[in-house]
Amino acid sequence: MSQVAEARDKLLPLNMRVESRKRALIDRAVAELGGDRTSFVLEAACRRAEDILLDRQVFMLDDDSFEAFERALETPIEDNPCVVKLMNRKKRWT
Repeated sequence: MSQVAEARDKLLPLNMRVESRKRALIDRAVAELGGDRTSFVLEAACRRAEDILLDRQVFMLDDDSFEAFERALETPIEDNPCVVKLMNRKKRWT
């Protein structure tokens, strides 16, 4: 195994202190889903980190591509009766 792959696979500690009410909240969610606290916290933190990084993704476009992109954004969408019906339907939670 290469040194790069070995370093990537090595597990490292991640320690934190947390208020009791926040830990209790996390524990309640873990109890609902099953599993363990460490996996839950790590998954939630990684998901949030990915969201933040994806939100800050920069897309480089040449002038022609950018103009096509702007046209697509500015072009009105066609009427869709199914979407209109769905949006006018009474919400289950109201």
